[in-house]
Amino acid sequence: MECGKKTFAKSILLICGVMAFYSFFRNGWSLQVWNPKYVIYCGTKRMLYPKPETLNPPRTDVLTITPWFAPIVWNGMYNSDILNAHFLQRGVRIGLTVFAIKKYTVFVKTFIETAEKFFMVGHRVNYYVYTDRPNDIPNITLAEGRQLVILNVPSYQRWQEVSMRRMEMIRDLSHQRFNKEVDYLVCVDVDMQFSDEVGVEILSDVFGTLHPGFYGSDRQSFTYERRPESQAFIPADEGDFYYAGGFFGGTIEEVYKLTDFCHNAMMTDKEHNIEAIWHDESYLNKYFLYHKPTKILSIEYLWDNSFGVPDLLKRRRFVAVPKNHEAIRN
Repeated sequence: MECGKKTFAKSILLICGVMAFYSFFRNGWSLQVWNPKYVIYCGTKRMLYPKPETLNPPRTDVLTITPWFAPIVWNGMYNSDILNAHFLQRGVRIGLTVFAIKKYTVFVKTFIETAEKFFMVGHRVNYYVYTDRPNDIPNITLAEGRQLVILNVPSYQRWQEVSMRRMEMIRDLSHQRFNKEVDYLVCVDVDMQFSDEVGVEILSDVFGTLHPGFYGSDRQSFTYERRPESQAFIPADEGDFYYAGGFFGGTIEEVYKLTDFCHNAMMTDKEHNIEAIWHDESYLNKYFLYHKPTKILSIEYLWDNSFGVPDLLKRRRFVAVPKNHEAIRN
């Protein structure tokens, strides 16, 4: 039986080799130029899709690449079939973190149920829910290869403290647990719901998301921390974009670096009785200014319907759940 398997494998390799030699004989090294007619498939599925048009880009109404060559992800800029095939072949595992502290546990059910419909469908996902009320987390049926992990954390009196401690808790588990269980980490707010596809197109070494309130603003209008004595300080003549604190991620190592920087900067400020204007979001913006993200998600990936729907917004993938902020935080 073992001999038969080896013979079969050798036959497949021989066939692939003959096909490769034939293609080289016909076309020379020009095969490095993509030509589906002569593509050799050994153990993979053949894939057909429209040819990319060099002189006819899919989007000209928005910025699609940064000055440091990081793509900005908008609808129409990618082929999800190609990306899914690539990431499935790699067997990528994705972790999704949320914090459901105190009354925020009421958002978990909608969050998870909509994520099951739209987030990384077909891929392996771990939902990491940080909470001080584990008994309030509902049982939800998940698709195969997906699991809900409840992480018990302390309860903090002020919601600002929860926001500030988030970076520390993500950092600590990045090296203690996440690096053993997933390849990428996506960190988002729980008081949101998925309403359209959010897939592997978002994944990169380290990514941030444009804030829906500032995507068209100049840098002087950004609500960066402007006090020079703060570790989150950004001068008025610096800044690329204003990034939202509610959607960032990347590889485990890069998320560790980001969260470690933010937590240490917060602790330094705390020693001097400084609290940055927008808490963890302020430090995140400082980090991304001097450690450029390798990919940026457009406002499609973080939207609030109270802003209306501008023409450039073709899809609303992840949207805020309407709520009374004062009531839910107190």
